[in-house]
Amino acid sequence: MLSAKVCIMLAIAVYLIAMLGVGIYCAKKNNNVDDFYLGGRKLGPFVTAMSAEASDMSSWLLMGLPGVAYLTGVADAAWTAIGLAIGTYFNWLIIAKRIRIYSHVAANSITVPDFFSRRYRDNKNILMCISAIVIIVFFIPYTASGFAACGKLFSSLFGVNYMAAMIISAVVIVGYTVTGGFLAASATDLIQSIFMTIALVIILLFGVHVAGGWDTIITNAQSLPGYLNMTETFDVVTGSAEPYSLLTIISVMAWGLGYCGMPHILLRFMAIEDKEKLALSRRVATIWVVISMAIAVTIGIVGYAMTKAGAVPFLEGSTSETIIVRIADLLSQQGILAALIAGVILAGILAATMSTADSQLLAASSSVSQNLLRGFLKVNISEKTAMLIARITVIVISIIAIFLARDPNSSVFGIVSFAWAGFGASFGPVVVFALFWKRSNKYGALAGMIAGGVMVFVWKYLIAPLGGAFGIYELLPAFLISCAVNAIVSLATPAPEKEIVEEFEEVQRLYRQKN
Repeated sequence: MLSAKVCIMLAIAVYLIAMLGVGIYCAKKNNNVDDFYLGGRKLGPFVTAMSAEASDMSSWLLMGLPGVAYLTGVADAAWTAIGLAIGTYFNWLIIAKRIRIYSHVAANSITVPDFFSRRYRDNKNILMCISAIVIIVFFIPYTASGFAACGKLFSSLFGVNYMAAMIISAVVIVGYTVTGGFLAASATDLIQSIFMTIALVIILLFGVHVAGGWDTIITNAQSLPGYLNMTETFDVVTGSAEPYSLLTIISVMAWGLGYCGMPHILLRFMAIEDKEKLALSRRVATIWVVISMAIAVTIGIVGYAMTKAGAVPFLEGSTSETIIVRIADLLSQQGILAALIAGVILAGILAATMSTADSQLLAASSSVSQNLLRGFLKVNISEKTAMLIARITVIVISIIAIFLARDPNSSVFGIVSFAWAGFGASFGPVVVFALFWKRSNKYGALAGMIAGGVMVFVWKYLIAPLGGAFGIYELLPAFLISCAVNAIVSLATPAPEKEIVEEFEEVQRLYRQKN
């Protein structure tokens, strides 16, 4: 048993050292802030696709999604996955190329707040300031969810202190992020997506074998009311099936709306070198997302069958999110080679966490140094000082995130769900209107952004607790309200200046133009 743990730790240690090595290598290519935050817009199509999706999926893919499927069955996890798959495809199809072109035309914007401010000619940079604050507010808990996943992984596997495990993981993530910047984050994301894929496939195959085959898995799942039903869900408290209404399905599928407002994904679109290769990126990204989420949901179902077979203990509440960790631990007991493979799987979970945390930290740090200090407050600092401030910001945000994630019982799925809604409702409508509606203006963008962000909090904590039809996912009502406010305020205020309209039309011309 001891040798198995040593093999696992060895595999994980090699992986973590390799990630730091990538950061050090990429540091040599950071000559200015543009390189640190956007990699000089030199990402290839494959790296763009995989880094965008790896930074999107996070520990939610390997912990949150299987955990939900394990506890409640197919419906909740599957409808969420379907919404995300649709959102992924259309985000690449209608947003990616346009924002790549528009962000370059709009004074070579290197962050999402930059783009908003320059797209609408907000000379006072109010849009930049508010959007930077939104990023900080929602990315801190998002980053906290990643750190929490790392803490859960090590504490459940090795019995080590949750806080200590979380801090060590955070140090590695911060280490290669502050060193290598965007290029390091994108390069490691590509590597991490490969590890995530390997982890999912091995866990699925091993789990099916231990559970007794597909027939046994299906039989066990069918013994729970509503467990395999797309219009019902299993209530673990009452042991009965609960209806999954059409409104709930629409609400859960609304996860897909969040994509067009995710700063760390939009940055990948802005950073691709050849915009005409985005079609290839779209195909690669969509296929990977569909397959990986399908496997993740299936692992949750398989995990329950393994519990019925006595191979894995029953996992309650947020501990269900460690199902893949438990399966990997069981695999490690099958010999030295199996222990090394288990180490690779667990490195895949770390990869999922790191690939999102590094991107979030970069986006949040750019909001402070690039948008608040240089953009809004007009602080005159050199490129070197700006990069130093960015790196310090990464460290400070990480410390706050660690504090927020100090509770080992916190749910990765729940934290990600709230942060996702915040970005989707605050930024999503603004991005869509900025790219597609010539009449939209800075007043509408600002009002819509604030309305969306505020409504996420209002709906989550004041309206949803009323239950019934109000108990839907907060992203859907907040997104719709943000759109309505954006449109109404834009129409009620002066039309955009001629210069803005001409730039919009130029972007549309470039979008239609073929190489």
